[in-house]
Amino acid sequence: MTVLAPHRADAPKQRLERLYGECRDDVYGYLASLLGDRSLAEDLTALAFERAFRRRRLFNPRRGSERAWLFGIARNAALDELRRRRHSTALVGDVPTDAWDGAEETEGVLRRVTVQAALAGLTPRERELIALKFHAGLSNSDIARVLGVSESNAGTLLHRTITKLREACDEQE
Repeated sequence: MTVLAPHRADAPKQRLERLYGECRDDVYGYLASLLGDRSLAEDLTALAFERAFRRRRLFNPRRGSERAWLFGIARNAALDELRRRRHSTALVGDVPTDAWDGAEETEGVLRRVTVQAALAGLTPRERELIALKFHAGLSNSDIARVLGVSESNAGTLLHRTITKLREACDEQE
């Protein structure tokens, strides 16, 4: 994995470009699923990378991966924006409907509708866990670092949330 700690004058820019290429789509997907607003997710994705560049000297590889560090920055940017807008309920479970553009088989569409309905029944914290695991692709240890909990706690929370999601999907079928 790349490291943002500077060692040459042009190296920070190159490392950030590499991190951007590796993570931009995942950061955007995470923020879009968290906020339910694609335009705001685009803005906050850019803001997260701007903050990462400005704070690149603060990255400590002993505290976790660059990816987890970046998702922590993205999460904080989203929470800052929600506080600024005073819309703490803006964390939503529904994926924007235009995320499913294209002709799909009926079974696939029904499966997605079932999952969307099940996600809507989760708490904002549970939806965030799902987004960090499946949209961001973070490991349990990275999720723990982003949320500020122990790795064991992150694993337990994730297991309970996935079980709850499965049960909700089974009830709807």
